[in-house]
Amino acid sequence: MTLRRELQEVGAWSPYVAGALAGLLMVASVWLTGKYFGASTTFVRSAGMIESVFGPERIKAMDYFIKEVPKIDWQWMFVVGIFIGSLVSSAASKSFRIQSVPDMWKARFGPGVPLRAVVAFVGGSVSMYGARLADG
Repeated sequence: MTLRRELQEVGAWSPYVAGALAGLLMVASVWLTGKYFGASTTFVRSAGMIESVFGPERIKAMDYFIKEVPKIDWQWMFVVGIFIGSLVSSAASKSFRIQSVPDMWKARFGPGVPLRAVVAFVGGSVSMYGARLADG
């Protein structure tokens, strides 16, 4: 079954339409606020907020957190909104399901959860490293 047919069966948006709308949202964000939206800084700040609960003195000693104080701001709320919006969207389209191995992965690489977990972790780590390296 093709990806297009799978998307149609679950009532999902076209990735082209979703990408175009995300692009327009980015332009509106820069135009209205002068800021780009992103997620990598939010994860670092979240880690800093968690760390400050268990050892606030350690946060004050880190150069990064002297410059970027861990706080809840518009970008943090944006990432939380992505999670909530995707949850509501998948529930409304009746496509919500919890699965450790997506169907597309299973069809190509098999049903193995450990391989999927390792690849997801490595891919996420590389993406986060690249985003932080680019100061994103």
